This record gives sequence, C-alpha cells and structure tokens, in this order.
Amino acid sequence: MTYAGLNSAKLLIGGRLVDAEGGATYDNINPATEASIGVAADASAADVEAAIDAARTAYDTTSWSTDVALRVRCLRQLQDALAKHSEPLRALATAEVGLPTKIIHSTIDGPIEGIGWVADLLEKYEFSQDYGMGTIPGFGAHRWVEREPYGVVGAITPWNQPFQVNLAKVAPALAAGNTVVLKAAPTTPWCASAIGRIVAEHTDIPPGVFNVITSSVNDRGEELITDPRVDLISFTGSTAVGRRIMKLGSETIKKCFLELGGKSANIVFEDADFRGSIGLSTFMVCLHAGQGCATLSRLLLPRSRFEEGVQFAAQMLSAMPYGDPLDPNNVMGPLNSERHRDRVEAMVERARAAGGTPIVGGSRPKQFEKGYYFEPTLFADMPEDSEIVRNEVFGPVLVAVPFDDDEDAIRIANDSIFGLSGAVFSGDHERSKAVARKIRAGTMIVDGGIYYGHDVPFGGYKQSGIGRESGKLGFEEYLQVKALCEPA
Repeated sequence: MTYAGLNSAKLLIGGRLVDAEGGATYDNINPATEASIGVAADASAADVEAAIDAARTAYDTTSWSTDVALRVRCLRQLQDALAKHSEPLRALATAEVGLPTKIIHSTIDGPIEGIGWVADLLEKYEFSQDYGMGTIPGFGAHRWVEREPYGVVGAITPWNQPFQVNLAKVAPALAAGNTVVLKAAPTTPWCASAIGRIVAEHTDIPPGVFNVITSSVNDRGEELITDPRVDLISFTGSTAVGRRIMKLGSETIKKCFLELGGKSANIVFEDADFRGSIGLSTFMVCLHAGQGCATLSRLLLPRSRFEEGVQFAAQMLSAMPYGDPLDPNNVMGPLNSERHRDRVEAMVERARAAGGTPIVGGSRPKQFEKGYYFEPTLFADMPEDSEIVRNEVFGPVLVAVPFDDDEDAIRIANDSIFGLSGAVFSGDHERSKAVARKIRAGTMIVDGGIYYGHDVPFGGYKQSGIGRESGKLGFEEYLQVKALCEPA
C-alpha cells in the first residue's frame, strides 16, 4: 500500500492545531479570516515508480482480477468505513477545497453511496456472454465474449471536487478487477490520502492493489502516462492537459479515458419560466464558485427578451450569498487557490480590455481581507467569438448571449470546442426535447430535469472528453473485451 498518510497532517485553525483525521471539531474554520496550513507527502519520481511497481505486481501475482466475491466484499467495507468517517471527511473537504457546507453532504455522502451501487452492479454483472454457434464453409465454432480488467489504471484527478471524482474513478476501476494508482491534484492531497488510509486500515484490499500519490509537482502524473506498465489512464481536468495526456499516451497506444472542460449553454426560450430557468445558470456559476466542468456558464436568451433576462440574472447574482464556506447560508466560498483566483481575474480583465463591462461583479470583494474570493460576475455585451464567451472560466462568471430563433440558438450552443452539458427551457416540452437532441453535448437538462445519478453515464462530446463516467457504461470503461471460440 502506497499512500500519503494523515498521521502527521494538521490544520492550523484560529491559532490552534487540530488533527486532520477526525475527532477534533472544525467549528472555527474560516478561510476569510484564518490561515489553513497543512502537510502532505510530496512524492518523488521514485515514489511514483514504487507505486506503479506495486500495482503491477499486485495485478500480476494476486487473485484480485479474478476474485469477484473479494472485490464485492472490499467495496462494501470501503463504503461502510467512509460512511463512518463522513463527518471528519466533510470538514477536511471544506478546509482543503473550500466546498461550502451547504453542498458538502451531496459531494461526500453521494459518492460514498455510489460505491454501494457499483458493488451491486458487480454482484450481478455478466462478465461472459455466449454468442452461440457460427459457421463458415467447412468450419463450425462456438463463440463467446469475455470482459476482463485492463490491468493497472492510472487515475489522475482534479482539485475542484476531489473526493467525488476520486471515488468515481477508484470504485469502478477496482470493481472491474484493476489495480489503481491514484494521483491527486497538488492543492488537494488530503482527500485522496484519507481514502488511502481508510483502505489500508478498514478493508481487505490486498497490498499494492490501491496506491495514492500526492505531490507538489503538477505534472508528476506524467510518469503514469508514459510508463508501459500502466494500461489505462483515467483523467478529469482541463482540455489543455487532456490534449497532452493523449499525446504522451500515444507512445504506448494507451487507452486515455478523459473527462475534460466545458462551456455549457443554457437556452431559455421566450415562453419559458424566465426567473426559474435563468436562476439555474446563476446558481450554478456560484455553486462552489463556478468551479465545475458542467456549469451552465453561457446563458442564451431570445433577443426579444434579452434585456429583461439580463436584468433577472444581474439581480440574482447580486443577491447570491457567499463568503465563509462554513456558514450554511452561503452558496459560494472562496476559489481553490491564489493561482486559480488570479487566472479567473485575468480573464475578466482581458474581457474589460476587449471592451466588455461587467453588469455586476468583476472584482475581488472588498469585504474579505483574506481568502481567494471573486465576485459573482455577469457579462452581456461581448461578441460570440470573444474569449470570455468561448473559453472555460471555471469561476463565478456568467455570460449572456442573444439569439434570434430556435436554429440560431442551436447554432450558438454548438459553436464551441466543448460539448459536456447544456440545458433547454421553454413552455413547449416537445420543443425543448427537439432542441436538446440537436445540441452536441453528453448531458442535457430538459425543462429542469436532473440527469445526475450513480446509474447515469456522464461525459462529453468533442473536446470535452472521451468515454463516460458512472453507470454501467462507466464501469465498462475499465474492462477489455475478448472474443473466444472453440471447435463445434
């Protein structure tokens, strides 16, 4: 077992040290006014080499890949142990990531429940499918297809929802019979390390099957991508990094399963519930400070009601409660890091330089002396080809764009390198469904439906990624397909 343990990890909160594992209360965490300081393992290239070697050895020499009953038992042990530690895990995620307590339950408890769904699927999954008899002139054969694990999976995860994404990769990869090396983002090592510790102390997962790497080096995961002993890379993060992973993975023709960026469009037609449908975009760009790949950050409004819609959006963003993530009234906390806050701010400043004027927001809030906060921001005067309209901001920034008719709305929504998600609202449900089917995106909200679930595949079109996470399809991403035949 290779992981960055939490034995020495501490938080400095309000001038006192508390144990990051659990047992201590976290009532005093306030990133707006207090310092949060901690330590985690800083892996070297040699550490990555050791983790890969452990994963490869475990796959090649143990029964993990073939013992379904063991895998089911271990997954249920992991789910139970995580559930028992859910309170300190929530506190840890708020401190490390900045996730508001208003949404922390769904981002911790939901993924833990998802492990049970994967275990249930594994118990009933048919790894072999009979194809019956087949003949060609002079020959007859019995055919069947078996699914088997890839081998060693390198899972590289982001900082925005590390606990959820870690489990969304680890649970199905392990369930399928693979061994895993989980490489966490540099700014969120504890969420991954906590899973590693719980695996080691509370499950029967054999040594070497699950390994965790944390490092201050952002590209430490490149060793996983280039090493021929690693059979599959599962990555969630930016499209730019996804491109590099594909390039590096091509040297060994490695499968690269990618969940990348988005600039998703929310199409609101003239006969829709304007406040409710616009409110979905304003809420999403503020939820966790807009640090979500499927955020509906492009608001497409009919030209006939554009000014009215912009006013609604401005009112909602101006009234959005944000600040201390431990305040249950706040939807939005700080951005994850100074580096990322500066990146969001720079995009907004370039939009100003290009002639745009924020309707609301556009600056660091003056009421916070500390913390990487940025105001909920709205642009409504930028051309369709401008950077702020086309590129992912990954912050609390919404852009409103006018359209003329249904076809124009579809054109604008599809005029993007991304295709992760989207939404359509109108007073005619059949119209909404017809438009949704023409949007080139992996998930679509139709008149307010919610697609997210353990059983629903999630992923994108175009440069938003390759493959699907969650559901049966997400589980099968971690399985190879082998056709076999024998004489009749």
